[in-house]
Amino acid sequence: MLDTQKPPRKKWWTPPFDPRFPNQNQTRNCYQNFLDYQRCVKTMSRRGKNSEPCEYYFRVYNSLCPTSWVQNWNEQIKDGTFAGKI
Repeated sequence: MLDTQKPPRKKWWTPPFDPRFPNQNQTRNCYQNFLDYQRCVKTMSRRGKNSEPCEYYFRVYNSLCPTSWVQNWNEQIKDGTFAGKI
């Protein structure tokens, strides 16, 4: 979908608590928000709408996920080898 992006230039913030991921380890939260962002962008572009509502997921996964993971996932999406269902 999108190669490398930088978070919007706004003030820094911490992702809010997500009751689906109550534990300290936020790996699943990171991955789920990455998938949600990709799905949101895909859906919005298919409908011909602005992908601004997807910014929330983008900001959350950018603050939770290591950059190297995101780069690898974006490369896998580009190559068509990403294991997640988008």
